[in-house]
Amino acid sequence: MRIGIIGAGQMARALGNGWAAAGHEIRYGKRGGVRETVEFGDVTLLAVPVSALTDVLGQADFEARTVIDCTNAFEPDDGSMVLGEDAVAERVAKSGARVVKAFNLCAAEVWQASERVFEGRRLAVPLCGDDADALAQVEELVRDLKAEPVRAGGLNRARYLEAMSAFVVGMWFAGADARAALPPLEAAFAVPD
Repeated sequence: MRIGIIGAGQMARALGNGWAAAGHEIRYGKRGGVRETVEFGDVTLLAVPVSALTDVLGQADFEARTVIDCTNAFEPDDGSMVLGEDAVAERVAKSGARVVKAFNLCAAEVWQASERVFEGRRLAVPLCGDDADALAQVEELVRDLKAEPVRAGGLNRARYLEAMSAFVVGMWFAGADARAALPPLEAAFAVPD
């Protein structure tokens, strides 16, 4: 698959390097090369700060293009949400793109690591999107990174992934184990003897 990556930060490089290792063709574009990057890709990864979103969306035609949105709508300094009326993914979809919200819950370091199994469990990547073909493309890319895609609902649920990221990252920076707030399924629904 040809993947155009808009962004040059850690997340863009971590995902791009993983996909390149899986045999995909990657092209990186910063704010100045957005149009060429979008035209190159079968899929485009949007890995830019929310503050750059309006500028990026104005530089290319995203109509009917599969776009993976891994951005988060919070300020890293204080964890405050910068959600507007719509989630970031919903704003991107207004460009006509076939948007899938994914890869926003884990830091770049997780994608730079060689393994995606933690305590015997394969890393799950929630996906929110409305287009079945776009979801299938992104599911393939998740599997190529040795993770397990999980359909988490339509694009209207992307705002919950964005809020969850702020919550989880906040817990990590506070020194807490975010997994403690989310026990394994079998523990959550265990029936006492």
